[in-house]
Amino acid sequence: MRKIPYEEWIEVVEDGTIGFCLACGEEAWGVEPDARKYECEGCGRHAVYGAEEIGLMGMVDTESGEVADA
Repeated sequence: MRKIPYEEWIEVVEDGTIGFCLACGEEAWGVEPDARKYECEGCGRHAVYGAEEIGLMGMVDTESGEVADA
């Protein structure tokens, strides 16, 4: 599974309705923040997760960008 670059991830968290396919990296729209194993329209695999779920899973590449202070 590929990690999502921080810059992409933070943008979709702010939107609240976008997820990512962890198999192919394609964005998926209309996805709840806590979605798990939704089918990807691009590759057909059940690997689409909501943005917040991806963050909880540790699948965000924090090395790809600056992490804002809380």
